[in-house]
Amino acid sequence: MVDKWMVETALSERHSFYTRANVGEVFPDPVAPMTFSFGFLGEDGLGGSEIGFREAYYRIGVMTPDEIPDDENVFLGVAGGYAYLNASALRMLGHRAPGMTAQDIDDSFFGDAPGVPPFVVREGDDRPELTEKIGETFGWVLTTPDLPDVLEQERLANSLRANRPDLASMSDRELSDYAWDLLDTHFATFFTEHIFISFLATLPIGIITAVCTAVGQPESTLKLLAGLGDVESAAPAMAMWELGRVVAASPELMALFDDGYEGLDARLRASAADAAAGFVTSFDAFLYSYGSRGPNEWEVRSPTWETEPDLALAAIDRMRLSPDDAAPALNNAARASEREQLGAQIAEMLAGDPETQGQFLAALHSATVFMPGRERTKTNNIKLVQEARMAMREFGRRQVEAGHFPKISSFGMLTKPEQYQFLDDPTGWPEIIAAREAHYTQVSELQEPFLFDGPPPEFADYPRRDAVTHELLGAGETLAGVPGCPGKERGIARVVTDSHDPTALDPGDILVAPITDPSWTPLFVPAGAVVVDVGAPLSHAIIVSRELGIPCVVSATDATNRIPDGALIEVDGDTGMVTILELP
Repeated sequence: MVDKWMVETALSERHSFYTRANVGEVFPDPVAPMTFSFGFLGEDGLGGSEIGFREAYYRIGVMTPDEIPDDENVFLGVAGGYAYLNASALRMLGHRAPGMTAQDIDDSFFGDAPGVPPFVVREGDDRPELTEKIGETFGWVLTTPDLPDVLEQERLANSLRANRPDLASMSDRELSDYAWDLLDTHFATFFTEHIFISFLATLPIGIITAVCTAVGQPESTLKLLAGLGDVESAAPAMAMWELGRVVAASPELMALFDDGYEGLDARLRASAADAAAGFVTSFDAFLYSYGSRGPNEWEVRSPTWETEPDLALAAIDRMRLSPDDAAPALNNAARASEREQLGAQIAEMLAGDPETQGQFLAALHSATVFMPGRERTKTNNIKLVQEARMAMREFGRRQVEAGHFPKISSFGMLTKPEQYQFLDDPTGWPEIIAAREAHYTQVSELQEPFLFDGPPPEFADYPRRDAVTHELLGAGETLAGVPGCPGKERGIARVVTDSHDPTALDPGDILVAPITDPSWTPLFVPAGAVVVDVGAPLSHAIIVSRELGIPCVVSATDATNRIPDGALIEVDGDTGMVTILELP
């Protein structure tokens, strides 16, 4: 029987509507104690993510400090082991922003999801002076040519990687001090910028959507947001494609890959073939640039491509089998050309309304600044977490050798104060850590609620994931989702629930996935289309699929449980409909 989770936050009573929407993509698993300590609830109070949300809201003008209690995790909390986003606070952006409503926020995050409570205006919710301030911020969004603060943080994040110390020569305490100093010094600042840019990226999308609807071309919205270029989350897939082409051109490399991706990194490095040596050199350069990416990458104890290179090689393995005309750069160029032509056409249609035309053109440019900017701010955070992760993995490796940890990642089972207690005296901690690892596994097997309004459900009421049953769709039946990237594609559905093992996906297959953090991105390249259980207009799956030119449908509720693996399906990225054509 699972009892209360080991780390939790106090949630807001006034802003009581919480959801897993969006945050479930970046925190799909339970939050471990170390990540909790820097991200959610620090020694001196609020963690970096809560501070980041608050500071971003103050900068935009959505709320003021007097509206948010100091002793509650209003924006981002942990309940029942899982991270939850405060939908009530998000609605205030829609309610107070000029030209927006709370319903706009609901549409972005929930689509047609059931159980969403209605928005009720309460005393104090109407703040005209804040609406004016938000309007001023929006004016900046539509006129700024670049984001210098984001680029400065990128330079800082890259310098941390370039100046990584010799971790093996550091003492256990030095490793701990180094990791915590990085997080305590930079995480809240980096996260503030991420939230600030992420929220403001919704403005140009809203304007483009409204204009396209007004001129009778609502389907053009997605095309005007595709092929933007310079999107950090798509860059690894582009680089992996080139590595896949190297493999496809070499019989020696093809033979090594044919033996399977498990242990592939070691086999490549042990090979005497010249092609293998050249590939390893290029792959190491890839890991240097993109090694911070991986499944559940915000969680410091999770693996990344740098810590487990075979994860990246598994994706390259799928790409090597794809035809040359599937190159993501070609699709990106086609989408960019279509976007530019369509933007010019719609702008010409607005020639009789110079004000609307000017706003539309400003929004088109703003999208090319803020949507890539959003992905860059996220990457900056991930690079920072990676540097702390690498120090803590060295610490964890030593504790495994000493018999104190069951596995390297067990460092994540200690909060910051507990880690220093362990350093002072490890007596008794091995038993505590082993129990927590078992507890973590138990909680991971439970299905957390997607949303709740008021106190969270009792932990004991969570069902086991494997006990939740769903009826498979039959031939001719459809599943409705949210359009992500335009285009229509037919192919064999491949339900992939773990990005660690993508080998079930063949080129041209339709990827059906539960979520898509950046570890899934490379699987988009060989896929004919992508269908995702959850997601929103600014979710990772949509942004990357638009860059790679792949039809995409998100928020297709329970797609991984209802679409039969091996069925022939059609994905319509313009309407959001997924149709079962033939059963396997």
